[in-house]
Amino acid sequence: MELDGNALGGDLSSVFAADVTGAVFVCAGCQHSGVVASLRVWVPAPGLVGRCPNCTDVVLRLVRTPTRAFLTLTGASRLELPLD
Repeated sequence: MELDGNALGGDLSSVFAADVTGAVFVCAGCQHSGVVASLRVWVPAPGLVGRCPNCTDVVLRLVRTPTRAFLTLTGASRLELPLD
């Protein structure tokens, strides 16, 4: 089942103080840019995997355990967070 990047919002809010779904990513694979909410998130998986909507490369991975959150952004060449 495929969801959009808004599915990442709740879990990412435990890692970041800001709402990251509105942050802009740049895909390291195809250089496509868009907001995190536009990522394609496939479930079920061990954690959440956000894929580029243009080329389907993995942009980010987020795995939560009871005591830690593991976030990798190796598929993003940049993540732009708006400052208030």
